Amino acid sequence: METARKYTMAEIEGILKKLSDDNTYGMILRAKGMVGNADGGWIFFDMVPEECDVREGTPQITGKFCVIGAELKEDKLAGLFK
Repeated sequence: METARKYTMAEIEGILKKLSDDNTYGMILRAKGMVGNADGGWIFFDMVPEECDVREGTPQITGKFCVIGAELKEDKLAGLFK
């Protein structure tokens, strides 16, 4: 999915925690993406169960994220990323 919304590092860390902690969004095997940082710049993230990496990155045109798993609840995922 693509998003023009800007996030803080804390928001992305919170989203990744939600994805890895419960099955509300489906069985998440991996999530990764790049989104605009509310403070300027870009946030890059990678998540697999029980491990995530959030870091600053080089500018991109639009934010993107990908969630890989089974029985994904796309409407709830879209709501999580607003």
